[in-house]
Amino acid sequence: MSEPSFLTGQYVQLELTPASVGDRMAAQVIDWGVMLVYAVLVSRVLKELDLSFMTNVLLIVLPILFYTLLCELFNRGQSVGKKIMKTRVVKADGSTPTIGAFLIRWLMYLIDGPILSFAGVLVMILNRRNQRIGDLAAGTMVVKLKKYKDIQVSLDEYDFLESNYKPRYPQAADLSLEQIEIISRTLAMKSDDFLPRTAALANKVAQKLGIERQEAYDTAFLQRIVRDYQYYALEEI
Repeated sequence: MSEPSFLTGQYVQLELTPASVGDRMAAQVIDWGVMLVYAVLVSRVLKELDLSFMTNVLLIVLPILFYTLLCELFNRGQSVGKKIMKTRVVKADGSTPTIGAFLIRWLMYLIDGPILSFAGVLVMILNRRNQRIGDLAAGTMVVKLKKYKDIQVSLDEYDFLESNYKPRYPQAADLSLEQIEIISRTLAMKSDDFLPRTAALANKVAQKLGIERQEAYDTAFLQRIVRDYQYYALEEI
């Protein structure tokens, strides 16, 4: 069975190795352990504070309820369990999931997980990417991080990046495959409306990433975005 693959913004074919069902279940068990330890420790502290019952419930239940969502959202697709098992949540094309995607897969855990059923385990077994229902709904998958970084690519493609190259826009790493391809195609096109199109695209990219551009020319800014994106891609190798 061939592994899922996608073409990156650098036009390099990457093989995504889905995390096994065993890896995913082990990560989940670790996360349950983290939540249990948190509940026990906080319960002991709150017992000494003599707060109201509802306050105690909120301080214990809410962090546990949102644990997975917040971990994956602010730790690039990794909870404590996933970090230990060296796995990560990514979009099906290998890019970073959106907030909406993380939210969908978190909400669907009500169906996937032990609260209503263990349907997610069955679904993972039956599809080649080992995706649970939440992954299918959100367009995400969980991959082995070591395999994800083990990319066979010639560094000659990055000769323009000097050894001491300093990226300027770390936000560029969060761009998707489609967005980088649009920028690359726009920079490569030869047409009468090249200048207005690059100007519009540069403004849109800066607005989307929430950055204040430092380059005076639109083309220079877009080229910098692509190069910074490639720099961070190399860090993953």
